[in-house]
Amino acid sequence: MNQMIIFTKPNTILPEHLNHFAQSFRLPENGVYLTYDDGLSLAKVGEKGTVQVNFTSGTAQHRRIQGGGELIGKAVNHTTHPVVWDATGGLGRDSFVLASLGLTIRLFEQNPAVFALLNDGLLRATRQPETAAIVSRITTIYGDAAELLHTEAAKFGKPDVVYLDPMYPERQKSAAVKKEMAYFHELIGLSGQNNDAALFQAALKVAKKRLVVKRPRLGEYLCGQKPAYQYTGKSTRFDVYLPS
Repeated sequence: MNQMIIFTKPNTILPEHLNHFAQSFRLPENGVYLTYDDGLSLAKVGEKGTVQVNFTSGTAQHRRIQGGGELIGKAVNHTTHPVVWDATGGLGRDSFVLASLGLTIRLFEQNPAVFALLNDGLLRATRQPETAAIVSRITTIYGDAAELLHTEAAKFGKPDVVYLDPMYPERQKSAAVKKEMAYFHELIGLSGQNNDAALFQAALKVAKKRLVVKRPRLGEYLCGQKPAYQYTGKSTRFDVYLPS
């Protein structure tokens, strides 16, 4: 994994799962950076507020307690208890919803900073009784899923479902969501068409039963490929492709 620097206050000792990263007590001159206090967070020079992966409160807690994820559950056909591989892990929110439905998830993430944020959030969730069992069903894999899907399938067998959520600009009213997406767009950029195409083709070849792609409700088809069918919500839809 690429070397990363985490900003901390003097005398802060990083936990064991982060102690192989370099520490700095001096902020960078500009841009986004990783910081550690009560958990690993993403911050930006000159901006207030941070972004942290948190499965025990906020939206994740609301969806776990009050319900949610019905549409994504239908898209992966969760009642058949499929094995799902999330090839675009990101913040892990959709994987957490699927794991909350009792599914086993294998999650891929290629950006080292996002991978660290994700695993830090998962580790904190293992310490809470209400989320420990859920996150135990999520396995994280570091690397480019377009390259790793075939090798992982050769080792562990093909998954029933491959799930893709390519990053796209979200038009949300929430200031918190806008800030969060702005930070992550700056950190990793928007996915390129070539990368999307390679991942799309790899996912189609590996999935045994279906490939599910998350899109904006009125967004274009990924790689211009029309799905077999769709599940559409107020702001999001799930395009379902069937392997040949």
